[in-house]
Amino acid sequence: MEIRNAAPEDAEAICAIYNEGIEGRQATFETRPRKTREVLGWFDAGMPLVVAVDAGSVIGFARVDRYSERAAYAGVGEHAVYVEPAARRRGVGTQLLEALAAASEAAGYYKLTSRVFTTNDGSRAVHRTAGFYEVGVQPRHGRLDGEWKDCVLVERLLGPARSDNATEPEGA
Repeated sequence: MEIRNAAPEDAEAICAIYNEGIEGRQATFETRPRKTREVLGWFDAGMPLVVAVDAGSVIGFARVDRYSERAAYAGVGEHAVYVEPAARRRGVGTQLLEALAAASEAAGYYKLTSRVFTTNDGSRAVHRTAGFYEVGVQPRHGRLDGEWKDCVLVERLLGPARSDNATEPEGA
């Protein structure tokens, strides 16, 4: 398996994996399947986007998006990681998150953050293994298919934010 920066040629595979995540209803509040052209738009933003490739096929991806429009948060990236079902439990998600953290730090980010459904034990475990810590639970953060979903806020400090004796939550 290889982890590398994504290329526009990967957009169709990335889109298929993301749509599997949407259909599975365990990883996102999104309900509308995406089109490849929408994923191609992610490349225009110039933010870190990495893929896992096995036997010539993309089997997972991780990306950073803008956390906020406010200048004070320019170094904070909101991230997502998705792995196709057949490739799960092989360390792919952890490797993607590690590569994404390195790419994000190189791009000037000092923190990655995301929300994970409290019921998504696999994603929570992958994040912990990749050095993320759980900040807390956001109860009833949104509705999916008419049901309230609680989310865990996960974060990982990068670069100077990690090394200047910043305080992470207890147990991080």
